[in-house]
Amino acid sequence: MAVLPDGRGDTASSEESTALDAYSRVVTAIAAKLTPQVAALRVQGSSRNGQRREGAGSAVVFTHDGFLLTNAHVVAGAAGGTAAFADGTQTPVDVIGADPLSDLAVLRARGYTPAPATLGDADQLQVGQLIVAVGNPLGLAGSVTAGVVSGLGRSLPTRTARVGRVIEDVIQTDAALNPGSSGGALADAAGRVVGINTAVAGVGLGLAVPINATTRRIISALLTAGRVRRAYLGLVSAPTPLPVPVAARTGQRLGLRVVEVIPGSPADRAGLKAGDLVLTAGRASVADAQSLQRLLFGEAVGQPLPITVLRHDAMVDVIAVPAELPDL
Repeated sequence: MAVLPDGRGDTASSEESTALDAYSRVVTAIAAKLTPQVAALRVQGSSRNGQRREGAGSAVVFTHDGFLLTNAHVVAGAAGGTAAFADGTQTPVDVIGADPLSDLAVLRARGYTPAPATLGDADQLQVGQLIVAVGNPLGLAGSVTAGVVSGLGRSLPTRTARVGRVIEDVIQTDAALNPGSSGGALADAAGRVVGINTAVAGVGLGLAVPINATTRRIISALLTAGRVRRAYLGLVSAPTPLPVPVAARTGQRLGLRVVEVIPGSPADRAGLKAGDLVLTAGRASVADAQSLQRLLFGEAVGQPLPITVLRHDAMVDVIAVPAELPDL
């Protein structure tokens, strides 16, 4: 221990060193556990104009019989590819199914895969919590970055030639992500996979699809049917505290602030507007994107969905009719 001129021990420096050592041990343990379970993925396919397309990303082994999770955008237009693991083994993989609305896809390995990662529950995450990302950014296999959960319940708007898509309830993190990280694992301090890294949103900002009850339902549908019949509204939203008088009247603390309405979407046709604060959908309180997402599986297609919003301090009721998201 260093001794200061006045004879006191440098306790602050010692405590900081101890905290950094503990942080390093956690990150090192997670990296050792997850790196073997995250593959470098290369896929081949065709684009809409018939040109050959090659893509790269990451994928996470999540079952003992060789199924892997990755992003739908990583495997778009591809029927299969190759997964390479940290121990040097490689195996061909087939695309079993993909769901563009959640940006999740399931692959099946034809050969060897390591023991699967443990899936966690992103609904238990808190802002500021330590997380670790494992992937293959820029072709650098087995890369590990660490950071914190910097936001929850975000929506990610994306665009295709056929339809505007909104990926709901994504996790925002400051762990460094780069091209090739997509499809990799986002893990909590116990090494449980709580998200699949999906996008680089800006400098120091990454996004991941959560692993929770809703996405487990999506993954199950991809495993059994190869696709998810999905309803969609076309809202980009973020959880927002309700004004105190409204919270007191409704007994509800949070609502969903509409950030953007996709032009021509069911939400647009229903008259929803940017700035609206969604309070209920289907007569149930809406406090986060997942609350809304749970209502938008196949059985909701074409069925009237009553929505109540707060607009300019007034309650407004609209009826939206969710449409089926077309296969992309």
